[in-house]
Amino acid sequence: MELSRLNKLLEFIKNEPDDEFLKYALATEYLRLNETDKALAYYEDLVNNHPGYVGTYYHLGKLYEALNRKDDAIKTYETGMKVTKEKRDNHAFSELQAVYRQAMGFEEDDDDY
Repeated sequence: MELSRLNKLLEFIKNEPDDEFLKYALATEYLRLNETDKALAYYEDLVNNHPGYVGTYYHLGKLYEALNRKDDAIKTYETGMKVTKEKRDNHAFSELQAVYRQAMGFEEDDDDY
């Protein structure tokens, strides 16, 4: 059953190889199946070839963190914040800002001073 969803997505992407939603869906599915190398390849493809697909930055950053690639995660969050700010996507910006601050080691209470 798990592979049937993956197989369907792979069939779809054959017909639309540049579809950003399908790439995102494949990255997410591969991540769910613990195939991190394939997930990483799709997420990186998205940020390189579809930089306006804002949902990618959060998930790619989190994957980098899971792979102990903290510097890459921080750079990804920074880029994502820039893109979301330009697109005026305040919700995505605030999510990225929160994980960025966490990755940088800022505590939630730091704003109180």
